[in-house]
Amino acid sequence: MGREAGPVSAADLLEGRRVCICAGSGGVGKTTTAAALAAGLAAGGARVALVTIDPARRLAQALGLRGLGNDPERLDPAPFAAHGLALRGELWAMTLDPKRTFDDLVGLLVRDAAARDAVLANRIYRELSGAVAGSQEWTAVAKLDELAGGGRFDVVVLDTPPSRNALDLLDAPDRLTALMRDRAVRALAAPGGVATGWGAHGAGAALRLMRRVTGVDLLGDLGDLVSALGTGVEGFAERAERVGRLLCDPATAFMLVTAPTPGPVGEALFLRTRLRERGMPFAGAIVNRFHPLAPVAPSTRPRDVAAALPGAGPGLVARTVLTLHEAHALAARDAAQVARLRRGLGGPAPLLVPELDDGVHDLAGVAAVAEHLFAGEARGAELLAGSAA
Repeated sequence: MGREAGPVSAADLLEGRRVCICAGSGGVGKTTTAAALAAGLAAGGARVALVTIDPARRLAQALGLRGLGNDPERLDPAPFAAHGLALRGELWAMTLDPKRTFDDLVGLLVRDAAARDAVLANRIYRELSGAVAGSQEWTAVAKLDELAGGGRFDVVVLDTPPSRNALDLLDAPDRLTALMRDRAVRALAAPGGVATGWGAHGAGAALRLMRRVTGVDLLGDLGDLVSALGTGVEGFAERAERVGRLLCDPATAFMLVTAPTPGPVGEALFLRTRLRERGMPFAGAIVNRFHPLAPVAPSTRPRDVAAALPGAGPGLVARTVLTLHEAHALAARDAAQVARLRRGLGGPAPLLVPELDDGVHDLAGVAAVAEHLFAGEARGAELLAGSAA
């Protein structure tokens, strides 16, 4: 393959980007990849904020920390240096708390203290802001907007949940904008809103019946919530529109993380299609746990194996032959999936991270992944050449 089509490095793919969003299916090493990208950018001299909304909260473990809060925390560069990754810039990290982020946003958009307290105490608001589904994705992109727009960081790296949830993240700004600008919601925000909004329709009658049966006044609670939000309704809508623009900004980069197996590759291709449909910027793909072969693959013929293992008995020779056959088959499968990915994605060739002997469970693993991601063209070409042999 020609040099111009060969792999580049993560530094090339992310040059000039202010936001990097890592997306992909579950179980492909996305969290540790996001950490490795952030660490590699910080090693290059950037001020980087690493954010995860992964409910499993594996990021702190990967970084060797007991836990991470809802505000960015600067990480000590010494442990990274001990693993061969000198941070010339700054690396900050946080785990998103959707409820707290939502509360902070209300505090920003609803300036009147009494109205703000009314929103935070409202039963419907507490349910909505505490729910993982939906609010998690919205608060993630709201936090992106806050961190990327404040000038505090050069780059924000976001680790997301599995890819179908990542689609919720893509849709979150449009959904919130549509909700806040819905005529019924605006009617509720107006004086007498309960009577002139949903209360004048069949939904209002149903909710009044529920109140009589259960004693729960959902319609009143909803009206109180939207009324307390007041001008904050428009503030939420404007913030959602701004976040939507951020996701489509050329300074944003979506990095698709996958493994060289049919399911995850299919997920990556599906997500690439959705990004293309929305006009959102695709930077490249990363293939974890790639199985290369040596540029000169060893022979699998029993006679050659026996000659390479002087004194080995028939049993050891047979097991070695089987292992070599399996290694060839695994490398061929991975190479075929990478080729499929390249055909479907377009853009630069995927970055390849080989299967590491000890896996990626800690800071040493993160540093090893960063080394492969930022090693550049020579390392990727070497991996591909071996598998194509």
